Amino acid sequence: MDIKSVLDERVIDLHMDADDKKEAILYLAEKLKSAGYIADVDEYVADIYVREAQGQTGIGNFVAIPHGKSSSVTQVGIAIGKLDHEIQWETLDGRGVKLIFLFAVGNDNENAKTHLKLLAEVARTLGNDEAVNTLLKAENVEDLKAVFS
Repeated sequence: MDIKSVLDERVIDLHMDADDKKEAILYLAEKLKSAGYIADVDEYVADIYVREAQGQTGIGNFVAIPHGKSSSVTQVGIAIGKLDHEIQWETLDGRGVKLIFLFAVGNDNENAKTHLKLLAEVARTLGNDEAVNTLLKAENVEDLKAVFS
């Protein structure tokens, strides 16, 4: 499984509106629920915050990759939200976040392997400043997918 195989337009919003981290995570979790990736929003969000308490998921350069394993996940996926303004988030560079990749991963061994593989692929792409700038300017899902091809 690679990143392109999990990019689903139903859980991508490149014109997301959220005022803070909590609102952004809840919004993206609700998109995952409505598309059938998770069974329970509250349980899933609680599991995300367990991981958030362990360390920063804001990797810098306006990007956050919140993730955590949850038994609420029914299918591996990544919800993506892009904001036109920064929101506060604990980040490695102290800046806010405009681009959020919210991973939906179950808590069994197979899902853990898939999670690590997808996380590594996303992190590798997001480590490229040019790729991040392209993502921050993306106006549609095709623009976003092109960065990962």
